[in-house]
Amino acid sequence: MKKGNKYLKSALIEAAHSARGSKTYLCAMYRRTASRKGKKRAGISVAHAILRIAYYLLTRKEMYVDLGKDYFDKQKEQSIVRYSVRRLENLGYNVTIVEPDAS
Repeated sequence: MKKGNKYLKSALIEAAHSARGSKTYLCAMYRRTASRKGKKRAGISVAHAILRIAYYLLTRKEMYVDLGKDYFDKQKEQSIVRYSVRRLENLGYNVTIVEPDAS
């Protein structure tokens, strides 16, 4: 992180680490980053995201709308399905994909 207010930094990182237990976009971001880079880097990454969210909310005078804990899964849904089908076919299974009903 760049130089800045050390008290704000520690408060944001503490908030980021507490967000990992929630069911929000920030929790999904924390889990995704922690699996690749570790817990401390994930805390810094989520703290930065919290700061960006706060900045945009204050400058645009909007209400916060959470993207949801499955935001990243929705983004890559097709690639997850293709990957899973390929893995099952490599194990010798015949796979047929049926779209879920929209009811």
